[in-house]
Amino acid sequence: MTGKMWYEGKAKQVFLTDADDEVIVHYKDDATAFNGAKKGTIADKGVLNNQITSFFFTLLGEHGVPTHFIAREGDRDQRVKKLQIIPLEVIVRNRCAGSMAKRYGREEGEMLAHPTIEFCLKDDALDDPMINRSQITALGLATDEELDTIARLAFQVNDVLSAFLLTKKVILVDFKLEFGKDSAGTILLGDEISPDTCRFWDADTLEKLDKDRFRRDLGHVEEAYHEMLQRLTTRA
Repeated sequence: MTGKMWYEGKAKQVFLTDADDEVIVHYKDDATAFNGAKKGTIADKGVLNNQITSFFFTLLGEHGVPTHFIAREGDRDQRVKKLQIIPLEVIVRNRCAGSMAKRYGREEGEMLAHPTIEFCLKDDALDDPMINRSQITALGLATDEELDTIARLAFQVNDVLSAFLLTKKVILVDFKLEFGKDSAGTILLGDEISPDTCRFWDADTLEKLDKDRFRRDLGHVEEAYHEMLQRLTTRA
């Protein structure tokens, strides 16, 4: 990483490169929850999330999902396409868990009749409030056509990952995605797909294999991240 830092978030740093339309994403070991209210460190999280995200982006690319991913470079770095991030968090849910279970008074793990999608404004200072399509378009955050594309891609990601993970005895409970536009204005999947951004449950025991172990002080956080990488990369 010899370029100038362009952006630093809670879990990653982004560095400029000699190519105007490419950046290097560096994965950190820092762990946060509840929009930064809880902070800590997970040993080798950056290394593990880099490998896991690289695996998922490669898999999605093979199934026709356009992403910003170009290549993994070393233990903690990825070369990706530079995006203008659309300031929305896109959440796809297959089961009721986390904030959805709390919000609607439903049982954690309840199966949904069909996958759902939620949009939140990407703004930590405002605690990432939920926002609907009408509000998104009224505020000029995205157009209806762009939201249609985002929703279509989000559900495509869900189809691909859910089916694949079941072969690894993992339930994809829910996950968060972010999208952005490249230099040509094409919407691409960005950010990461990892135990930081997904709820992964063991298909047999429903054991949590994600950042909920950190959020809820369940212990064995590092072991859960290692377990997910091992399941992804071990042939059946």
